[in-house]
Amino acid sequence: SRNALLRSIVDKRTSHIEQTHGLRIHYDNLEMNGLNEIILEGLSVVPEQRDTLLTLTSTRVKLNFWKLLSRKIKIRYVAADGITLAFTKRDSVANYDFLFRKKLEYLTRTSPQTAPQTNYAERINKILNLCYGFMPENGQLNNVCITERKNNNFVSLTLPSFIIKENHFQSVITIQEDSLAQHWIANGELHQHYNSLKATLYSSDSLKVSIPYLTRRYGAKITFDTLSYSLTKEIGSSKQVYLKGKARVNGLDVFHKALSPEIIHLDRGQLCYEMNINGHSFELDSTTIVDFNKLQFHPYLRVEKEKGNWHFTAAVNKSWFPADALFSSLPKGLFSNLEGIKTSGELAYHFFLDANFALLDSLKLESELKERNFRIVNYGVTDLGKMSEEFIYTAYENGQPVRTFPIGPSWEHFTPLDSISPLLQMSVMQSEDGAFYFHRGFLPEAMREALIQDLKVKRFARGGSTITMQLVKNVFLNRNKNIARKLEEALIVWLIETERLTSKERMYEVYLNIVEWGPLVYGVQEAATYYFKKRPSQLTAEESIFLASIIPKPKHFRNSFNNDMQLKESLEGYYRLITERLVKKGIISEVAADSIRPEINVTGEAKKDLQRDSIQ
Repeated sequence: SRNALLRSIVDKRTSHIEQTHGLRIHYDNLEMNGLNEIILEGLSVVPEQRDTLLTLTSTRVKLNFWKLLSRKIKIRYVAADGITLAFTKRDSVANYDFLFRKKLEYLTRTSPQTAPQTNYAERINKILNLCYGFMPENGQLNNVCITERKNNNFVSLTLPSFIIKENHFQSVITIQEDSLAQHWIANGELHQHYNSLKATLYSSDSLKVSIPYLTRRYGAKITFDTLSYSLTKEIGSSKQVYLKGKARVNGLDVFHKALSPEIIHLDRGQLCYEMNINGHSFELDSTTIVDFNKLQFHPYLRVEKEKGNWHFTAAVNKSWFPADALFSSLPKGLFSNLEGIKTSGELAYHFFLDANFALLDSLKLESELKERNFRIVNYGVTDLGKMSEEFIYTAYENGQPVRTFPIGPSWEHFTPLDSISPLLQMSVMQSEDGAFYFHRGFLPEAMREALIQDLKVKRFARGGSTITMQLVKNVFLNRNKNIARKLEEALIVWLIETERLTSKERMYEVYLNIVEWGPLVYGVQEAATYYFKKRPSQLTAEESIFLASIIPKPKHFRNSFNNDMQLKESLEGYYRLITERLVKKGIISEVAADSIRPEINVTGEAKKDLQRDSIQ
């Protein structure tokens, strides 16, 4: 009768799963041995018109009888043999796509407005209880194989034997990815009673552990020597879930072109975390410790969702610490221009972000790196002060070099700052970075406004770059757009401005001599000749304002003109704005400003290009 009852319950449940997900679930034998042991043989799960997803030769499970009476599952012992889980995809057809289908019944019964709010603490607690409940204190799994196959590519994970004895587990893992094989060792301990888990993963041979699948799927590669992880769960008085633990990695190498064109290397990284989870939020407590090579700091992060809108709060506050702890901890390959740099003195850092997606205009952003008795002892591989003297500059397009020329007297097109019209100098400055001579490389408010705009349109639409940031990007960094470049750019800007490695006047001189003003038109002298057949000292206010207007998109300067080669009326607002700023700076008088209009006479080579476009 026990067996009949068990099969009746299981068949009813599997029938519902089959109908809901389009599966065929079959077993050869299911029976109970006593009151707490279940034996299952010949199990298979096959999605309709798909390849077999799961097969199981046999398993024997001993449950905690008293927990069963309270409708909780706690496995005391498990023995299983021949477990095969195969995820296959042929062209666009996969045997696991049912996992991603929406439940039509739920969608028709419940609208998004009436859908119940997710209780994160309750959900996390249920998932962890299920995991802890199904992981026995003793057991053995033999011949476990998990495969992922897409057309002719595949990854398989094989465990010949996974042994759990008195809460401790160990297994050799074989990874086969196409023609490459790896051998890992995993060991650790799991205690159901204490809700704790510890695990370590490393290679059984002399090679690093290489995470499979990532290269084929995402173009990324991650390898490491050793990875260890621990987790302990506690429940608070208000049903909050507290997670504590540690994650540590040694010899980590990461590559992805979105991060850096070079392999990023981290000798040692460790995270000692404390996470608080309640009904509507996740919080990484500020007692969390991040060890990053020689650097240690305490991050804080809170993620909350209310009425469908996310609210992020993040902060880092690190009091005075040796400056070289930062620069010697920078991962190799991530900051190529700063490799080998040596510094002395102390630094302190403050960061704060508060972004409520329901009120993006109220976003708060603070970031400040302070120095005390700081100096650069050795530049390392890159001379960060090279802009102070003549240097060789290379212009890039789409990551490829297109022009190389010296920035100094030996270049025939070089123009000293005092030979450039003050009208052009101030027009460009007021257009690109009006506070250039007064800030230290960054404009926090401009960066805040740029971040607000980017979040609103959900893409990088606005940069908030200062002239110093543009210079560093073009002079020191390659043109590959990635996350590492922005971080390296910020550090180099801070070093140049803080240590005054190049004067503001020289930086602006370099900027005006390398900025692009049209297709392969670089520097102010080439621009003045290309558009007006003039020297930079001869430019009028109208011509100067026009040149300033095309710097953001120099290759699209033709878009500023009508078919009759006159400037478009849409530039009137821009001309009026820059003119007002020229008056405030004392560059022109109010009387002269009244006569300024978006009207210019193109006489240089640009005229031929405009005429050619007009004919076409």
